Amino acid sequence: MKVTENALSFFALGGINEIGKNMYVVQYEDEIFIIDCGGKFPDESLLGIDLIIPDITYLEENKDKIKALLITHGHEDHIGGIPYFLRKLNVPIYATHFTLGLIELKIDEHRLRGDTKLITIDSNSKLEFGQVQVSFFKVSHSIPDCLGIVFHTAEGNVVHTGDFKFDLTPANNQFADIHKMAEIGQQGVLALISESTNAERKGMTPSEQMVGSHMDEAFIKATGKIFISTFASNVNRIQQVVESAMKTNRKIALLGRSMVNIVNVAIERGYLNMPEGMLIDASEIDKLPPEKVAILCTGSQGEPMAALSRLASGNFRDVSIYPGDTVILAASPIPGNEKDVSKIIDNLFQLGAKVIYGSGSTTGMHVSGHGYQEDLKLMLTLMKPTYFVPIHGEFRMLHHHQILAESVGVKRENTFIIKNGEVLDIKNGVAFQTRSIPAGDTYVDGMGVGDVGDIVLRDRKQLSEDGMLVVVITISKVDRKLISGPDTITRGFVYARNADELLKEVNRLAKKAVNDLQSENIRQWNVMKQNIKKSVGQYLFNQTKRKPMILPIIIEI
Repeated sequence: MKVTENALSFFALGGINEIGKNMYVVQYEDEIFIIDCGGKFPDESLLGIDLIIPDITYLEENKDKIKALLITHGHEDHIGGIPYFLRKLNVPIYATHFTLGLIELKIDEHRLRGDTKLITIDSNSKLEFGQVQVSFFKVSHSIPDCLGIVFHTAEGNVVHTGDFKFDLTPANNQFADIHKMAEIGQQGVLALISESTNAERKGMTPSEQMVGSHMDEAFIKATGKIFISTFASNVNRIQQVVESAMKTNRKIALLGRSMVNIVNVAIERGYLNMPEGMLIDASEIDKLPPEKVAILCTGSQGEPMAALSRLASGNFRDVSIYPGDTVILAASPIPGNEKDVSKIIDNLFQLGAKVIYGSGSTTGMHVSGHGYQEDLKLMLTLMKPTYFVPIHGEFRMLHHHQILAESVGVKRENTFIIKNGEVLDIKNGVAFQTRSIPAGDTYVDGMGVGDVGDIVLRDRKQLSEDGMLVVVITISKVDRKLISGPDTITRGFVYARNADELLKEVNRLAKKAVNDLQSENIRQWNVMKQNIKKSVGQYLFNQTKRKPMILPIIIEI
């Protein structure tokens, strides 16, 4: 595919009109810069799929022009696709110290460390490429070491905010670099690309410090064991749990693989201060009095195999929740996970636990890492862009963000709400959207990447809803006459013993379909199979109003 002759382009391969799978591209002439490489988890309609990652066809076709993969921060929806990306394209990865620690966990798990080039950057880094310079600025979010990115080109400066909020009292003292953002705005911003997750929510995002005071209160009141479930990547939240545990003289245990891995990276790299001797092994929990233990676990999104779900159903090997224990859900459900989380909360109450959940100002154990409307307006005001592209959100969020931009002086016609794959070109200071490149979903299923498509998913859906029916027929090789059968096997359709008459009629119709074709001297297997499918399928639908998958098998002897 021909690269644009327009000097400056921006497009998304994921992350627009959806939550997750973030991947954005800035291209200046023959230089391509990729921002983030995330995944997203499937909904229940995508049967058997483990992960959804962006379609990188365009990048594969233009791989010689790719200069860098720049990572804004270490959340799954921004780094989850990296191992699959690296199998196709070996591109230098630039990320902060903590983010690289999380990326290394992933690429080691996939055995891809080999010749992968990992380069540590920070908010003061300046990268020089052919005609593009890249600089960074610090933003606050719910994970350490987050960056916004500035692309300095002859056409003008393009700013990507990363995920952000304005927390003036961050738990880890990593303050957003508001002065630097203002300076970038003074220099002139041709296009601002900004996240829209909370564009519908009024006001400013509450500070992470608010959670700390609520956490202290819950720890002081608790009598039994305390279980805290949060995103393992929310190191600031984990630090607050550590501090509450210190104040109430409790030891901390970790449950769940990602919790153990990320806490280890955070301690090793100096992002989590854990006093010597405070961390205990899960096997030691029962050896200590309940009021001396706090347990950090995964599963705040209701994931069925995560620690909290197994604790709530009494299936965790070393640890149990007893009446009087306190369970704190220090995360709010991602849209789509509410039902699973509610089920876990119900189970916890049934076990007699005291459950603290929700993000209100009275008991709130969670504040969002994404800016509310006033945060988003502040970013727009600091940057003063000519053109604006809202990203990282579903359509209604992008729409609300456009209204916010207009309210602080960005002309309505200068905001571009684009879809994944739609390209925004800027030439001689004029922006226009007239072309598209391939973009879509690539499904990861077990070891397979991209080998499960719509046809396979349609078959899985049919099997899951109406089951299957196999019709086996044996035919003579010499005269093509029926030797034995039909024999019918069903799975997930009807219980054979209770459907004797139905299956007899299926066999009769299959036999008739074969004999009718023989009398007309038609002997092609595919025609036989089609006729069996048609007559049997019609009959079954009339009788049962179901459409099982029908598999005719013809054996020649």
